[in-house]
Amino acid sequence: MGYDLTRNVHRITLYNTVSAAQQHTDARPRLYLHVDMNCFYAQVEQQSYNLFGLPIVVGGWRTEAGQARGIVATSSYEARKLGIKTGMSAFEAVQLCPYLVFMQVHYEKYQAISKQIRAALDRFSPDVEAYSMDEFFLDVSHWRKSGPDGIARRADELKAAVRKASGLVSSVGIAFSKTYAKLASDLHKPDGRVLVLDEDDARRILHPLPLKEVWGVGAKRYIKLQGQGLHTIADAVARGPGAFESLFGAYFGRMLFETVTGRDRAKVVDPADHVPKEISYMHTFSSWTDDPWQVEGEWAKAVGQLCYRMRGYARKAVKYAGYIRFQDDHWRGISFVFNTPGDTNLDDYVLPACLEAGMPLVRRYLEQGARIRGVGLHTIDLTPGRQADLFFQEDERVAGLYRAIDTLNNRYGLDTLVHASRGHDVGGKTHFFDRS
Repeated sequence: MGYDLTRNVHRITLYNTVSAAQQHTDARPRLYLHVDMNCFYAQVEQQSYNLFGLPIVVGGWRTEAGQARGIVATSSYEARKLGIKTGMSAFEAVQLCPYLVFMQVHYEKYQAISKQIRAALDRFSPDVEAYSMDEFFLDVSHWRKSGPDGIARRADELKAAVRKASGLVSSVGIAFSKTYAKLASDLHKPDGRVLVLDEDDARRILHPLPLKEVWGVGAKRYIKLQGQGLHTIADAVARGPGAFESLFGAYFGRMLFETVTGRDRAKVVDPADHVPKEISYMHTFSSWTDDPWQVEGEWAKAVGQLCYRMRGYARKAVKYAGYIRFQDDHWRGISFVFNTPGDTNLDDYVLPACLEAGMPLVRRYLEQGARIRGVGLHTIDLTPGRQADLFFQEDERVAGLYRAIDTLNNRYGLDTLVHASRGHDVGGKTHFFDRS
C-alpha cells in the first residue's frame, strides 16, 4: 500500500486556478463541477449514531465535571443556526446551546467514507480531484452538449450516487470556471445544486458576491481591494485588471483578476501529482503544559509525521524551522532554525537535531513561568530524495528500518509502529491538522 499523504492534512489553497502551471494552455470552453459534502464530519457522526436533527459539534468535549473544553472543528446545520461556528471555543458554544452533543474527530471513519464518495464520482468523469476529504472537483466538459436541462439532470444523478454510496447529502456547483464552480456550490446549502453555465448566469448569480468569498482573495487582500472601492465581483469586472495589478503586482494581480472574473483555465489535478514546496506540521494542545518531557514527546510526533510525508514525496531536507507557542497573559511564540548533518527524511537524524535546538528554549521559558500550548515544524528547501550528498550518507540500516516501518504502517494503519518517545506527549482530545 502507498503512502497516505493526506492523513490529518487540511489543504490550504494551492491557487490552482491562478497558477500558470495549473492551467490549460488552450482556450477550449470547459465545464467544472464542485462537490461539497455539507458539514461532513457532523453528518457522518449524525448518521453513525442516529443523531439527525440534533445540534452536533465535532472537536470539543465535556470534562467529568461537565465543563466544555476544546475548539469547535465543525458543527451540524442545527448547531450553526444557533450561532455556533468553526473555531469557536466549546465553552462559548455551550453558552449558545447548553444541550450540544459533542463528538470527537474520527479520521479513519471519515477517510473510509471519503473513498466511497470518490468511487461514486469516478463513474461520472475520468478527471476527479480530491481537494480534501469532503470536497471534490470534476471536469465535466463532456456534459456541455447536454444543454442546461441535461446538465442539471446529470448533476442530480451524481448527487444521488453520492447519497447512495455514503448516506450523506451534498451540494454541487457547476460552472465554466473552476473557481466559479466552488463559489456556486456554497450558495444553496444543504443539498443544493447551482448552475453557472454562461456569463449571463455569472452576472446574475455570482457577481453580487463580495470579493472575500473568492478563492485566493482572503481577508487581507479583501481589505486592500476595499480600499480601492472594490467590494464585489461585479466591481472587479467593471473596473478591470488595473487595480489588481497595482495592488498585487503585474503577474499575480493579473492572475487573481482572471480568477475573480472567471477567466482562468484551471486543470482538475490529482493532489498526488503535486509535491509541495514545504512540508509542515502544527499542533495546538488541548490544554497547556509545563512538563518538558511532554513537549519532547510532541516534537517526536511532529518529526514522525513530517519525515513520513517527506519519504512519501521522496523528498529530503537539511534545514528545518521549529515553532513553540506559549500561553501566559498573552498568546505568543518563538521560532528557531536547525540543521541535520545532511539531507535526510529519517526521524533518527531530524529528531535529535530538533530537540538539541528546541528543548533549551522550552526549558528556559518554562523557568520564566511560561506554559507551552503548541509546537510547529516545517522544512526549508526540500530536495529530491535521490540527490547525492558528498559529505553525508544516511546509515542504510536506519533507512531500511524506516522502509520496513512505513510498509507496515501503510498496510495496517499509520500508528501501528511509532517512536517510543511519543508515549509521553500532551494528552487531550482535540484533533490537529497538518498544513501543507
